[in-house]
Amino acid sequence: MSEISIKKPRRTVNVLVRGLLAAVVLTAGAALIPGSESSSAPAAPVVAIGTNGSTPGSIPALQARLKRLPKDDGAWAALGAAYVQHARVTGDPSFYPKAEQAVERSLALKPGNFAGLTGQAALAAGRHDFSAAVRLADQAVAVNPYGPVAYGVLADAHTQLGDYEQATRAITRMMELAPGVSSFTRASYDAEIHGDQTTARRMLEYALRDAYLPGDVAFCQHYLGELALLSGDLDRAREHYRQARAADPRFLPAQAGLARVSALTGNLTDAADRYADVTGRLPLTQYLVEYGEVLEKLGRDPAPQWRLLTAQRDLMRANGVHDDITWAEFEADHGDPATAVEYARAEYARNPNVVAADALAWALHRDGRSRDALPYAKKAAATGWRNALFAHHRAEIERALDLPADAAALVKKYNPRFDPKLPALQRFS
Repeated sequence: MSEISIKKPRRTVNVLVRGLLAAVVLTAGAALIPGSESSSAPAAPVVAIGTNGSTPGSIPALQARLKRLPKDDGAWAALGAAYVQHARVTGDPSFYPKAEQAVERSLALKPGNFAGLTGQAALAAGRHDFSAAVRLADQAVAVNPYGPVAYGVLADAHTQLGDYEQATRAITRMMELAPGVSSFTRASYDAEIHGDQTTARRMLEYALRDAYLPGDVAFCQHYLGELALLSGDLDRAREHYRQARAADPRFLPAQAGLARVSALTGNLTDAADRYADVTGRLPLTQYLVEYGEVLEKLGRDPAPQWRLLTAQRDLMRANGVHDDITWAEFEADHGDPATAVEYARAEYARNPNVVAADALAWALHRDGRSRDALPYAKKAAATGWRNALFAHHRAEIERALDLPADAAALVKKYNPRFDPKLPALQRFS
């Protein structure tokens, strides 16, 4: 990973920065929330909105303000950001068109304003249009080079486009402007992608030291748990997930994390019970696939989960979300490999990142085209990510081609608890 200048984490952050973080979504692109419709990157946390009408940045409070002050361009931008965040948190993409209307209203009232442009960029990323997100975030940076929020959107979008050097630069600038939870969590993922687990963990620990909102504390503990789980340290993962749940009992990704630990330690019945609870309250695509895989391993019928998954796909499409990566992964593991190839090619054409490269490699292999798959499996390993699932896919491709399965040794090295029958549980949620 490129060297990143780290300032010592501090508890107090400029009030204006906190206000921007609350008002404008810091989307992580494909991974719009933990466990959202794609799994390629963890989202940076934001101030929770819409939980009660008294919160200054909540949807009801902003709607009330705009009834009194309908020409408040800043409030319209904040409302748009709140709608995007609500879509992320609930998995309900019907809020994206509302967000679009709100940020367009902000920009109509004050053309080219920073919050409106950044809101548009975040909305584009929420819909997985990462090229548009970069363009709009660049416009926002031109208006205000000192706004950390726009650099967060830039970092996320560049990551999804596979432009990791630009993503690292944006993260570095964001940390210079506002060292804190949102910038440190992005730096953690950047380090993880580049195979630097020590830095990835340290950045999350910095973020945890800076966090004070229960949701942010839970978020940081959760992703410390994810790092531990993906390296095979299930005991540590369990403890972090428990601490996340203790910090914020409403934080459902922590319950999903505990379900993963149960499944990977062989307690499939407990895992299924936990997933039933999670998906009953938050039927996000990632959780539905994980639940279905646990049911399959238990010998139960996962068809109800797959039907919900299809309904989610249709809902996303109807609201302008382009998410081919989820369906490429799902079809390759549980459906039609030829269809998986179509989805994977479409995703890689738009967003040539390492996750899309792995998805395309695996889909091609499952469709009987292992020789075509191998170059993409090599591209998936290009950043040095210590990803056991990627290594497993490449090892299977090498075996099919009667090549030395060099990647096979990496699977257990990266994650000694890796289970090829539960692939979705071992993706970043």
